[in-house]
Amino acid sequence: MHQKHNFQLTISNEEINDLPQGAFEGKVVVVSEPRLVPQVFEQVTEHNLVGFDTETKPVFVRGQQNNVSLMQIALPDTVFLIRLKFTGMQPAIINFLENNSIQKAGVALRDDIKALQRLKFYEPAGFIELADLSKQAGLQVESVKKLTALLLGFRISKSAQTSNWEAEVLNEKQISYAATDAWVCLEIYHKLQGLLK
Repeated sequence: MHQKHNFQLTISNEEINDLPQGAFEGKVVVVSEPRLVPQVFEQVTEHNLVGFDTETKPVFVRGQQNNVSLMQIALPDTVFLIRLKFTGMQPAIINFLENNSIQKAGVALRDDIKALQRLKFYEPAGFIELADLSKQAGLQVESVKKLTALLLGFRISKSAQTSNWEAEVLNEKQISYAATDAWVCLEIYHKLQGLLK
């Protein structure tokens, strides 16, 4: 049975364009050195809920496929951007992906899970698909862009989405985009849980 809401269940692109742009304003830690990975996950494992996303360098030739370049993990006040091209899929990362006691909230997670499994196989656990929660709440939106606009009241810039995530150094626009994408997943989860109560 759908929940009753006192606000709209969907949102148009025109309505989204009228919203102010928002971005994550907390601490962002870019992790490129393998030796730093265990320290990051010591902090991550103190939390039982994180926002989760990945980025992959886009392919402009049919039939080609790039590996995942970046894994984003959002805590309430910090987002870690783990550059998998440089760190590799270390045991701490696999343990996190297989840890059922850390809930990982995101959108289109099936794609993220499969892409990460191409780097190194693992048994995924603790993943929460926000599109499924959105349906349970009676909403008619599934994308991060629309869920953010509808539930959080701002629009997120997508201009960096198709940029080169394998660059030696990520630029400020890429860092902000990647951090924001994971952070809004955490915020959307809390909003959806509130609707489902």
